[in-house]
Amino acid sequence: MSGAAAKLLDLLFPPKCVFCGKLLPTGARHLCPRCQKELPWLTEGAAEQKGEFFSLCVSPLRYEDKVRDSIRRYKFQGRRGYHKAYGLLVAQCVRDHLAGSYDLITWVPLSDKRKRERGYDQAFLLASAAALELGEVAVETLRKGRDTAAQSGLEGEAERRANVLGAYTPVDAELVEGRRVLLIDDVVTTGSTLSECARMLRSMGAADVVCATLARAH
Repeated sequence: MSGAAAKLLDLLFPPKCVFCGKLLPTGARHLCPRCQKELPWLTEGAAEQKGEFFSLCVSPLRYEDKVRDSIRRYKFQGRRGYHKAYGLLVAQCVRDHLAGSYDLITWVPLSDKRKRERGYDQAFLLASAAALELGEVAVETLRKGRDTAAQSGLEGEAERRANVLGAYTPVDAELVEGRRVLLIDDVVTTGSTLSECARMLRSMGAADVVCATLARAH
């Protein structure tokens, strides 16, 4: 897009902060100065958590308040354009915590039914944007073979684990075999979904699995 076309779009559709919705001042990108300062950032060790079948998961934000509201708009209200801002944040978190720890980038896929209802796979968009910022390309390694109840509506880790058990199937085991995989999703809560995807990637021969999400609920 030319500079003139970009300026015209900004005049017609002024860019707004993806977290609070306020108009962005000149020079700001995706986040307003106030949100840049006040969002519930996770830094250093607080941004990291370990899990089953994956070595480490990193997240730049806590899933609360404006972060939670923004992600819900992204997932359920068609704000698919947010993926560019989210991808920047995830990519920076990956640079800070996982540099040199992965060979390929993939994502936690939606079921075909949920993708048709939503019109897009939010984790794919997020992973693609983050990969672009990292100079990589996100590749499909898993498919969700059956639709499952939303994890957010389930109580307890055991119920969440049972809900996703066996839900994901391999796409290309040869692509994964012997490689370290970076698995990307929007939010991690108990880690059950990431663990199940990581388990499947390990069964495909992945040498290691690390994860990154935009936000962490716990």
